[in-house]
Amino acid sequence: MTQTVRQIDPAEFRYADELEFLAAADTGPRPPGWRLTPRAVVTFVVGSGDRPVDGPRKQKRTIEAKFIGERALVERCVVTLAGERGLLLVGEPGTAKSMLSELLAAAVCGTSGLVVQGTAGTTEDQLRYGWNYALLLADGPSPKALVPSPILTAMRTGAVARVEEITRCLPEVQDAMVSILSDRRIAVPELAGTDGATIHARSGFTLIATANLRDRGVSEMSAALKRRFNFETVGPIGDLAAEIALVTRQATSALERVRTPFAVDAAVLEVLVTAFRDLRAGRSVEGWDVERPSTVMSTAEAVAVATSLGLAAAYFPGDRDVLSLVPGHLRGVVCKDDPADGAKLLGYWDGAVRRRAEDGGRLWRRMWELRDDLTS
Repeated sequence: MTQTVRQIDPAEFRYADELEFLAAADTGPRPPGWRLTPRAVVTFVVGSGDRPVDGPRKQKRTIEAKFIGERALVERCVVTLAGERGLLLVGEPGTAKSMLSELLAAAVCGTSGLVVQGTAGTTEDQLRYGWNYALLLADGPSPKALVPSPILTAMRTGAVARVEEITRCLPEVQDAMVSILSDRRIAVPELAGTDGATIHARSGFTLIATANLRDRGVSEMSAALKRRFNFETVGPIGDLAAEIALVTRQATSALERVRTPFAVDAAVLEVLVTAFRDLRAGRSVEGWDVERPSTVMSTAEAVAVATSLGLAAAYFPGDRDVLSLVPGHLRGVVCKDDPADGAKLLGYWDGAVRRRAEDGGRLWRRMWELRDDLTS
């Protein structure tokens, strides 16, 4: 029997050794149903830094940072979950909200798979429950015929459920979550008069949702639903070196999945990430004004470009300088939302890129020489 190979392992599988180590290392108080202590959850997400964690039998282990952001933000998220209150992660696209949600769920309850993807087509059944219609027709409504949603499964087991892109769901679908988060139970009218008529949440149940700031106005959350959540804003990575390290790590991991080494020079990645940061912020690192494109120049997009550069270097070795591919990829990202934003990218080349080239930066001189690639 062949073993299934996943393209991407969920966090609870990818970091199983770390989770097991942290569970044994920190024996402090844990909220009901939690696999780790709150302190260990924070360490799992943001890493242990330069101080290895002391484990059983005098073992020591350095925990890698998986989410690059403020420790205080992660601590607030963990406190919210420990209080069994809903947590809503908001921010621009590509700021690792979903990754943070997955990491928190995996550390708290051991699974990140109880998730609903919010879309305009998401139904109330996907948030509450549905029915096995073959059993329903044969035997009528019964607990056996009921098909639980991921949220209902989390309620029954005292786990963390996740709802991605909650503001993509229609308002009437979102409203199904108000009673779940306030009453912590789901009524099943079809089973009235039986023990299964009301399903109560076990201790430990809570919900993490994510929402993109760009989706404001798509399906605005009601005031009642907002009151059931603690809001935390996940922003872009503040430190250039930290973002370069993350892009390198993520791109390397992506190439490892296709058994290909990542061979893009660190200096090229610095140019790439610097350009993303300049265009994202509307200001260069030197303080020069940059016109921001409509597209969010997120770290996730930078990882995608870095991965493409790595694949090109691996599969077309010697065909061309990898740096020469950067302008074309940047144009592809910048023009995603509005093709007219290509003019803003040209403005960036004529401003920040040209000035850096004049200041003597070798790679930036080469980038300036590639300006015509943006108009071809």
